[in-house]
Amino acid sequence: MNLYLVLLHLAGAITLLLWAVRMVRTGVERSQEPALKRLLRESGGGKLRAAAVGTGIAIVLQSSTAVALLAAGFAGSGTLTLATGLTLMLGADLGSALVVQILSVDLHWLIPVLLVIGGALFFKGTSRPWRQGGRIVMGIALILVSLQMIGQATLPLREAEFLPDIVGYLASDFVTAFLIGAAFTWLVHSSVASILMVATFAAQGLVPLELGVSLMLGANLGGGLIALGLTRNSVVEARRIAAGNLLFRGVGAALVLVAFHYLQPPLDILGQGVARQVINLHLVFNLMLLVVCLPLTGPVARLVTRLIKPSVAEPPPLVAASSCLDPAVVDQPALALASAKRELLRMAEIIERMLKPLMELYETGDPEKIRQVKRLEEAVDRAQQDIKLYLAQISYPETMQDEARRGHELANFAINLEYVGDAISKTLVKLAETRRDQNLKFSPAGWRELNELHHRVMQNMQLALNVLMSEDRESARLLLAEKDAMGQAERASASGHLQRLRQGASQSIETSNIHLETVRALKTINSLFASVAYPILAESGDLLDSRLARDNGGSAS
Repeated sequence: MNLYLVLLHLAGAITLLLWAVRMVRTGVERSQEPALKRLLRESGGGKLRAAAVGTGIAIVLQSSTAVALLAAGFAGSGTLTLATGLTLMLGADLGSALVVQILSVDLHWLIPVLLVIGGALFFKGTSRPWRQGGRIVMGIALILVSLQMIGQATLPLREAEFLPDIVGYLASDFVTAFLIGAAFTWLVHSSVASILMVATFAAQGLVPLELGVSLMLGANLGGGLIALGLTRNSVVEARRIAAGNLLFRGVGAALVLVAFHYLQPPLDILGQGVARQVINLHLVFNLMLLVVCLPLTGPVARLVTRLIKPSVAEPPPLVAASSCLDPAVVDQPALALASAKRELLRMAEIIERMLKPLMELYETGDPEKIRQVKRLEEAVDRAQQDIKLYLAQISYPETMQDEARRGHELANFAINLEYVGDAISKTLVKLAETRRDQNLKFSPAGWRELNELHHRVMQNMQLALNVLMSEDRESARLLLAEKDAMGQAERASASGHLQRLRQGASQSIETSNIHLETVRALKTINSLFASVAYPILAESGDLLDSRLARDNGGSAS
């Protein structure tokens, strides 16, 4: 037996397994990410619901770590409470164990079928969902291929003279075996792959039951360490979710490890063969962890809150978790519309926090502040979705058609605010990053123009919110007048920039694209804010001018 060749084949098979698991997760994320995020956002309806959502998403993504990262993002924006996040993770751990159950079934006969179907969908699919579906099917096929390769690569190890000594030592020293299982899982960043490998080794007769159980329990500890490591630079709310989940899994795994090795319970009821017993014990462990720890999420949340403090430089939570939408008044249109208005104001406050530091981002390119803006944009998306769904639930009697029209207008303005968030995070922030990465400098005149336009947009935003709440016609007229003034300022800035280009100003030449794109984006944002005035002026008959009438509906022209 050539040990180096065996290890090379084994390393290749393990790499294929890790890549295939990631391939499935990538396909699901690209095709179903909005649906998964919506499920996660709506998981706060009780502990059982949150656990079920965590289980389902982990099965779909084939990873509890992926659920941890999604939950961390929602917790960081204030949408998910710590206790709910811990409940989600308990469900996700169970979902991960169910994935191992599914993939451990002998489905080698399906490999060619899955490869053909996956390849056809990926290469011949006419839409993104079909192609990503092909990616998922291909990934599942490659997982099965990699497991076969691991089994074949480990066959020669059964003849190795040194193996009995190593296995015997680890079987007797269950603490070392436990730590090796945790370290290996952390190293490959996949508890699913780690436990499937242990089961494959056991099926080949390389791992006895005692060692298999120790490695499996260590893999559960390692799975918690993965999430903790990936969130170490995240906000404190995200770190607390990862730490709480690690506490559940680590303490649970350690207790079961000690109980198993000192009590020696019979595992024959869990199936025939070491591999099946290890996999089934993994499922039972995570199921019992969910049952036992579900009532403890509140106390553990309070414990990790005391143990894990925000860093000195860490800001408070970006967005308050509470929504202004009141489900109790959805059957009373007037009160429900007032509730939606308050939520629109909260959404606009988030937008303001994204837009206000824009010129500072252009000047410094601070990576942490850029990350904060991107996280705030996620909160804007969720608020828009919540407002839209809330307004859709309101039933208007025939005598309240004016309220029905107003509800439609509020939904449109929520969509426009969401467009503003996109313009900031996907256009302006990227331009700020480009300026920083290329170390470009604006000309003094160009920089002054951008600051003036930004200041004008900030003022018009406040005016737009006043119009939203007061529905005052004079304020609405002023807002549209400011929109026209913004258009003139944009044209003047573009003209001044072109003049500087003709004069050969080097700084203007270097930043030309960034300057023009910034001016265009600020004008678009201003027009989206101004859209709140159109319905008010249309109702009063003030939109007689044909150009303004064409602009009605929030055009960003």
